[in-house]
Amino acid sequence: MIKNSLIIILALVLVACKNEGKQEVSLEENRSKSYDQNDGLITIKGDFVYYADAAVIQTPTEIYGVVIDEQMHALDKEAQAFKKEATDMVPVTVRVRKFEKDENEEGWQFKVEIKEILKVEAPDPETKDVIKLAK
Repeated sequence: MIKNSLIIILALVLVACKNEGKQEVSLEENRSKSYDQNDGLITIKGDFVYYADAAVIQTPTEIYGVVIDEQMHALDKEAQAFKKEATDMVPVTVRVRKFEKDENEEGWQFKVEIKEILKVEAPDPETKDVIKLAK
């Protein structure tokens, strides 16, 4: 009886320890967090590039101009670790405020202001959609 009780207690302790580690928030949880908070922010996953005083995030369906501010510079700093060239695009997941650009302003129809950086990833080395110009 004592032996069985000891085995059960040991098993419970091991299971409890496994669940105690750092819990990461998934992308789906962050998306629902965006909608549940009703704060006007959305989660965008796409490729980010900042070059020559212009920043964009390209998703599979849209391209957004990015407001150049402190958060954008923080995202660019994180993305630099994954770039081989200044024009490389880096996959990111960010929470943003999306709005239409002014009519008299050049650029993409929609702009985003980065509010929270969720993830910055290394680009897929198998991607062959790179265009290089040579002189």
